[in-house]
Amino acid sequence: MTTTVDLDDLLSNEQTAAILGVKPNTLEIWRCKGKGPAFIKLGAHPSSPIRYQRSRLMAWLDAQSFTSTSAYTVAARSA
Repeated sequence: MTTTVDLDDLLSNEQTAAILGVKPNTLEIWRCKGKGPAFIKLGAHPSSPIRYQRSRLMAWLDAQSFTSTSAYTVAARSA
């Protein structure tokens, strides 16, 4: 199955960090821990660039929304 990606939809690590209001290094830590938004690795080499799809980033942000602190506590325990 082939998925078409709009290249204008791809964000760098730095752009994504700026949108989220975190340091680029924070995204690196999240990737190592398997947390944070899904990312795309452009190649197999360790230094290959990382990109984030804007649409998936927005979906991830939406999933981080809670209406109360008790709802967050339950979600955090199940993660």
